[in-house]
Amino acid sequence: MKKIKIVTIGGGSSYTPELIEGFIKRNAKLPISELWLVDIPEGKEKLDIVGAMARRMVAAAGLDWKIKLTLDRREALKNADYVTTQFRVGLLAARVRDERIPLSHGMIGQETNGAGGLFKAFRTIPVILNIIEDMKELCPNAWLVNFTNPSGMIAEAAIRYGKWEKTVGLCNVPIKYEKLCYEALNLDETKNELFFKFAGLNHFHWHRVWDKYGEELTQKLISIIYTPGNAGKFKGMENIQDIPFNYEQIKDLNILPCSYHRYYYATADMLQAQLQDFENHETRAEKVKGIETELFNLYKDPHLDHKPEQLSQRGGAYYSDAACSLISAIQNDERSHMVVSTKNNGAISDLPDDCIVEISSIITSHGPEPLNWGHFDFNARGPLQLQKAMEECTIEAAVTGNYDKALQAFTMNPLISSGKIAKELLDEMLLANKDFLPQFKNKIKELELLH
Repeated sequence: MKKIKIVTIGGGSSYTPELIEGFIKRNAKLPISELWLVDIPEGKEKLDIVGAMARRMVAAAGLDWKIKLTLDRREALKNADYVTTQFRVGLLAARVRDERIPLSHGMIGQETNGAGGLFKAFRTIPVILNIIEDMKELCPNAWLVNFTNPSGMIAEAAIRYGKWEKTVGLCNVPIKYEKLCYEALNLDETKNELFFKFAGLNHFHWHRVWDKYGEELTQKLISIIYTPGNAGKFKGMENIQDIPFNYEQIKDLNILPCSYHRYYYATADMLQAQLQDFENHETRAEKVKGIETELFNLYKDPHLDHKPEQLSQRGGAYYSDAACSLISAIQNDERSHMVVSTKNNGAISDLPDDCIVEISSIITSHGPEPLNWGHFDFNARGPLQLQKAMEECTIEAAVTGNYDKALQAFTMNPLISSGKIAKELLDEMLLANKDFLPQFKNKIKELELLH
């Protein structure tokens, strides 16, 4: 088999050991010659720690892959076959601001939802477009596999504005919910007895489930997981407070929600829980900083040559393994069933064909082929269409630096209070992120003069 070169941008991430483990598990299908881990100067210490551990893991597996570390992205990208992206512009300090500033105004503070999610997009989209410009020159046939959040918006920016059609976005949430359904039904997931269909947007999707006899189990699972007596029994995402849904509302939906729907279906309860964490300096970002410190202390151990169990607490477990599965599926034309962010192409009738959706797809050597979902009922269609329009507005603001479009996105977002307070929050977050928002530099200068 032809040897392949894989480049990971954000290689100093605490998730990288899971990525390495995933490649090692698939070494018979992935004839890797070189694996490059790329980071920025501020991430060099973490890159060196993770890179040394990656080399130990590969050596322990008896593989002869070349693991290369670099701060020079262009050096790494030359002749790459696959480029994975898992970076965080502004590092964890930016995430802390994304959570704490909205909460200081009495609004949801979250990494990919509300004002924090919009600012993560504002910081990240220009960088992904710069990466694509390098790829056009240095590896024009490479696939871009993105799991940098907000994953769906990043994929849409890459395809719509970067014109990089060979882009696929990934998320760990569908994997987590497949596992949860198997747990709720007391079934062995290794036997692959259930069939899942997911549809929606990244961190804003729903799903249906069938058994191997063709019976739909969606309502049964709603009754098991969300009935009031079972509140807290079936854990969703590690990084989201497990506030109960209103059972009657989920039953009426007749489709299974994801954890992130709590921010929209139980906003006041989620905000109250977040405000308590805010007061105690225990927001999710602040907790993650502690988890990361522990992980990197473990990674420094010269005898550690496998992914530690503590990584599962990080909140993004299965992201990296999903990336490995996707690369293997494309490389080998496996035609496997995965949930990815890709072009709608008519799969969801309620959204434009050329927009990016998160959808169950068959993964081929030419990329994802989304499975048809059809129409949503109005109880999900309305929120979905608003969320998509808000995403499109956010992406345009991120690309152009148009302040009015940014304010429009803030006004459209259901988790941001509109009016004067929305403008005040936007302005404060622009100033707090000024080092990472070159597209907004003129507006930021204007705001600095006013302040």
